[in-house]
Amino acid sequence: MNWRGIGAVVRRDLRLVWGSKSVVVPSIVVPALLLVVLPALAGAIPRFVDVVGTNDIDALLRALPPGVVAGLSADPGLMVAEVAVTWLLAPLVLLVPVMFAAVVAADGIAGEKERGTLEGLLLTPLTDRELATAKLVAAWIPAAVLGVGGAVLYATVANLAVGTQVGRLVLPTAEFALMALWVGPTFAAAAMAAVSLISARAKTTQEAFQLGGVVVIPVVVMLVSQASGALLLSTWLLVGAGLIALAIAAALLRSATRALSRGRLGVRLT
Repeated sequence: MNWRGIGAVVRRDLRLVWGSKSVVVPSIVVPALLLVVLPALAGAIPRFVDVVGTNDIDALLRALPPGVVAGLSADPGLMVAEVAVTWLLAPLVLLVPVMFAAVVAADGIAGEKERGTLEGLLLTPLTDRELATAKLVAAWIPAAVLGVGGAVLYATVANLAVGTQVGRLVLPTAEFALMALWVGPTFAAAAMAAVSLISARAKTTQEAFQLGGVVVIPVVVMLVSQASGALLLSTWLLVGAGLIALAIAAALLRSATRALSRGRLGVRLT
C-alpha cells in the first residue's frame, strides 16, 4: 500500500472539508452546540422545574439498574438532572461521529464531481484499492477523533452543570465510555460505508446528503428509547450494537471499495 499517497489524498480531502461551510456546519457546529447547550440546561432543572411525581422519570428510574438508582441524589431535582445527562441525553455523543462521517463521505465523490476534480483524482498514481482507502479513511478517522472530543466536551459540561451540584463527577460512566470509544467509531464506520455507496452513485452533493441522512436514524432511535424508558442502553446492549454496526460496516465496505473503483467512477463521468 502506498501510504504516502493515501495520506496526501486524505490531507487534501480534509482541507476541502474544513473549507466548506456546507460540510462543517451540519456535521460539527450543530451537534457541538447540542452537546453544550442541552447538558448545560439540565443543570438548571433543580432550580426551575418541579419534577416530583413525574410519571416519565418514574418509568425510567424503574428501568435503571438498582445500583445506579441507589447512587443517585436524594433530591428529586438533582436526581432528574443526573439521569438526564447520564442516560437521557448521553446518546447525543453519537451524533458527531455519525454525522461527520456521513457528510464527509457524501462529499467524497459527489463533491468531486460537482467541483470537476474527480477526473484529476482518478489520474493519481494510486491503485483503485489505495484510492478507495484514502476516501474512506478521510471520512472515518476524523469522525472517530471528533466523536471522542465531543464526548469529552459533553462530559465536561455535564460535570460542571450537574456534577458540581451533586458533589461528584457524574460522567464518565461505563455506558458513556462505551458509547464514546466503541459505539461511536463503529456507527461512524457503518455510516461512512453506506454514504460512500450513495455518494458514488449520486449526481450532486445535495442528493448524497439527503439520501445519506438516514444513517442518523439509529441514533434518534436510541435517544427516543432512552427518553421513553422503552429501552435501556445497558453495557451489553451497547457492546452488541457496536458489533452489529461493525458487521454492517465490514459488509458495506466491500461494496463501497468496488463502487469507488476507477472503472465504475469513470463510467459515471461519461
